[in-house]
Amino acid sequence: MTTYPGSCHCGAVEITFTSNKAPEEMRVGRCACSFCRRHGARTLGDPAGSVEFRAASGALSRYRFGLGITDYLLCAKCGAYVGAVMADDGKAIGIVNVNSLDIRDTFDPAPPLHHYDGEDEARRRARRRKFWMTATVIA
Repeated sequence: MTTYPGSCHCGAVEITFTSNKAPEEMRVGRCACSFCRRHGARTLGDPAGSVEFRAASGALSRYRFGLGITDYLLCAKCGAYVGAVMADDGKAIGIVNVNSLDIRDTFDPAPPLHHYDGEDEARRRARRRKFWMTATVIA
């Protein structure tokens, strides 16, 4: 397993992404929702990997919209969107915004744009179980 560090712009939220895949093997995508588009997000998950978000006290903001099942994680100080987490079967799964990783320039600057309009909660959870990874938030 390789650890890929990262953080928000000001460093108040630290990220540790762990994967056994090389960056060129990772599936990066862009969500077409207005939140992700406005943040210029490029996200990825590795079901065999994990991500940890560690924030100083009061430095992490959680935002929910749409179906209300996901916490979108933003730095409360600099506003950077670092990733998202969702409770699933008693654990948390999530994705990381590769723009917050130190190796961000390794990834495609314009990966495929994915449209998820019309998904109900069951379908969204099923899709995320395939691509998201174990997530931990320490704040």
